[in-house]
Amino acid sequence: MTLRYLIQKEFLQIRRNSFMPKIIFIFPIMVMCVMPWVMNQEVKNIRVDVVDNDRSTRSQQLVHRIEASNYFIFNGQQPTYQAALKDIERSKADIVVVIPQDYSRDLTQGRQPQVLIAANAVNGTKGSIGSSYLTQIVRGYGSGPVPATNILYNKGQNYKVFMIPALMGILMMMLCGFLPALNIVGEKEKGTIEQINVTPVSKWAFILAKLIPYWIIGLLVLTVCLVLSWLVYGITCQGPLGLIYLLAILLALFFSSFGLIVSNYSDTMQQAMLVMWFFVVCLMLLSGLFTPTRSMPDWAYLTTYINPMHYFIDAIRTVFVRGGGMASVIHQVLALLAISSVMAFWAVQSYKKNAK
Repeated sequence: MTLRYLIQKEFLQIRRNSFMPKIIFIFPIMVMCVMPWVMNQEVKNIRVDVVDNDRSTRSQQLVHRIEASNYFIFNGQQPTYQAALKDIERSKADIVVVIPQDYSRDLTQGRQPQVLIAANAVNGTKGSIGSSYLTQIVRGYGSGPVPATNILYNKGQNYKVFMIPALMGILMMMLCGFLPALNIVGEKEKGTIEQINVTPVSKWAFILAKLIPYWIIGLLVLTVCLVLSWLVYGITCQGPLGLIYLLAILLALFFSSFGLIVSNYSDTMQQAMLVMWFFVVCLMLLSGLFTPTRSMPDWAYLTTYINPMHYFIDAIRTVFVRGGGMASVIHQVLALLAISSVMAFWAVQSYKKNAK
């Protein structure tokens, strides 16, 4: 009964706060409607100059293929490589393609002609990915064998399908981690937490009353995200929805416990905010949310074994994109459960309920 009234008090405080309801509901909608368009690692609008030294029908067909690609902006043909290179130096072009003089003859004789692709690598990502796109076009048009690609999942290679599950994890982290921590530290600053400390309310009741409202809000926001994903992008979860909610609950347990630990050791909201932000950024960047974890150095990859965000991202993408079931993500679920349990135990032990 005591827990019920404490939870009711928390919801009343959230409702009476003029800023909190806005951040709880408007922020997730903005993230789901804007961020999938922004957090896109596809490279487009690459400006290309072509130097055609062969001037044959076959070489012009290759030029037209490059021109027809959605990834490139065709700047036109230049008479020499030096003239095209000046366009790169003036930032008028990103890549130069030089077709050799005997391009058509080599194709006819069954040889693979050597096409030069020179990219501006000041922006390394744009240069390397743009060169990769052009290499696929050149090889696909040549006489050499072209490997067949069979895409089993996300057949349209839509990057939004890849990012939307990760954004759900970020929202759960923000709502269930930051908000409870700032709530408790805010009560410390106001002195109202001392009124609770002198009452017979148990430690567990106080902690659950602080966390349960944000767990409920987090699950409601997750539901809104799933609905927006369907309405705005036409993207739906391929696996069981119950498994998505289970993963979200385990992640919410970890971050709420972690936020409680930070609040227990912080005296001001500024301290709690800086500490939370430091660890949250590290957890996100080392989780494989943006880049594959195997591309990290060995010492950084070792951190993924204790990074709950890594297990969540890996599991939710398996369920949401690939349609995997519990058997596919049992390892991640058990890892999340273990890490979250340890953090919850630490959170309870670190909270000191004493009167001053």
